[in-house]
Amino acid sequence: MPSLLSNPLTRRLLRPAVTLVEQRMEHITHAFQKDLDALHHEVADLRRQSYGLGLLLDHAGRDAHRMPTPTQVDRLVGEVRTVTGAADERARGDITVAYRHLVALEALGTGGIGGTVSDVCGRLAAVPLLVAAGAETGPGGVVEVLEAGSRHGLFAAALRRMLRRHGVEARLTLLDPGDEDVVRGNLALGGAGSQDVRLVRGGLDAPEVRERRYGVLLLDAPHEGAQGLAGPGAVLVAPADPAPGPGLRPLGQVADSVYCAPAL
Repeated sequence: MPSLLSNPLTRRLLRPAVTLVEQRMEHITHAFQKDLDALHHEVADLRRQSYGLGLLLDHAGRDAHRMPTPTQVDRLVGEVRTVTGAADERARGDITVAYRHLVALEALGTGGIGGTVSDVCGRLAAVPLLVAAGAETGPGGVVEVLEAGSRHGLFAAALRRMLRRHGVEARLTLLDPGDEDVVRGNLALGGAGSQDVRLVRGGLDAPEVRERRYGVLLLDAPHEGAQGLAGPGAVLVAPADPAPGPGLRPLGQVADSVYCAPAL
């Protein structure tokens, strides 16, 4: 029995429908190709942007990369909020500004800031919030800041800028800095003049260190006797492992650092 589709009359009757189907398929194929071409362009643009972003934020020339994930930032916000008592919005805002300071100062300064992006931003956000809440300041709202292991001075420059956002000026004592010209140049990026900075070759027992009491103590390791340098309402920050010694009251942990205050 001959096929129905081979019948000339059938083909004539179906031709309009077949033509319509072909036109629609051609339209769909054209639209799909257009979307595919647009996707190729978007991927190429993203690759170019990613390359440029990598030059700015990857680990080259520093201890770690500077590209946090949303999960890391959310966790950091929760930790800062727990330690400082700040509202979620305030903690997130300060962490965002801290991250911008970190990227900007490492781009403009000489050297880098030691630590992961979470730990650095955690310190830059949490310390000013704690200082504003309780550390004793001198005339004009000046807080004494002691940093052990200051390296290039970039963290101190960033912290000084973050403290200023809270209406607090910082007078810095930096222990065992690197090249002094480099350190002072980096500190200038944070607005610190020579009258605002002391560079000390020595440890916590150096006479020029012990002649003051500090509202912020940033330690590169647990130091016995550090609590003796703390003023009323002081904030002490040290690596979380091992924990700081006796005489200190833990406030909590943010990223890789533990935060303490002098025991009441």
